Amino acid sequence: MTKIKAWISAARLRTLPLSVSGIIVGSALGYQSFIGTGIFWLAIATTLGLQILSNFANDYGDGVKGTDNEDRVGPQRALQSGAISKKEMFRGIIITALITLGVSIALIYVSFGAANFLYSIFFFLLGLASIVAAIKYTMGSSAYGYKGLGDIFVFIFFGLVSVVGCYFLFTKHLSFLIFLPAITIGLLSATVLNLNNMRDHNSDKKAGKNTLVVKLGINRAKKYHLSLLILAMLSMLLYLLLTYDHWVNLLFLLSFIPLLIHIKKVINTKNTELLDPELKKVALTTFLLSILFSLGQIL
Repeated sequence: MTKIKAWISAARLRTLPLSVSGIIVGSALGYQSFIGTGIFWLAIATTLGLQILSNFANDYGDGVKGTDNEDRVGPQRALQSGAISKKEMFRGIIITALITLGVSIALIYVSFGAANFLYSIFFFLLGLASIVAAIKYTMGSSAYGYKGLGDIFVFIFFGLVSVVGCYFLFTKHLSFLIFLPAITIGLLSATVLNLNNMRDHNSDKKAGKNTLVVKLGINRAKKYHLSLLILAMLSMLLYLLLTYDHWVNLLFLLSFIPLLIHIKKVINTKNTELLDPELKKVALTTFLLSILFSLGQIL
């Protein structure tokens, strides 16, 4: 494997559509002509940077701690395989963090300009917090992913912050209703993480990575998983009930079909290692939901 292919593999391209789902939803709610705006594309670039940074940090943290070993079920990581050295990965993390910070500063400037100084400071601190959260998931002695807190951070940053934050960048105000689709995206993002952790339950337990699945056990983790999905759909249905004004608002309901099929799959699968293909399906379904929901808002 060449270095370029190794870095592309470490970036985990299949995780990127999920990461931008919140930006798409928040932008559609905030501004109907969002696709042609600098705010939208800079927000997309910032989110992609945070996701890639998180993937690099996860590769490094799990690799250094020995969590990525022969017991791991998913695809082999870059550090684990030796395709990228620890020094190279650490350098990649620093560079990605700096680029992401630079893009986020550009986003803040385009959104607020020289005015709204307090908003600019708040979003700058929020950007720093997002970068730290991306890095600290598995890196360092206080990595929160090893303490069963990953789901909370994913829900907050890829759900609430992504949707509500992007909406605010466009509108400069908040609305209670916006939190409902934000909750949906956050819960579905946590669902993907929970799937990953159910798949890796045995290897994580051996390595001392106390994810929420390890803490709960597989049976309760499955119930938690189903609760995430059901609450995600109910939250979006409540938003629909409160805002419906045209049949196009119903488009996102099509994305519920693969989610319901996934629920059946989780219930019927005894060996959670076999759920690995479901990761991509749920991630892409979340992306589909964001597209269909956005179309329903702007058409």
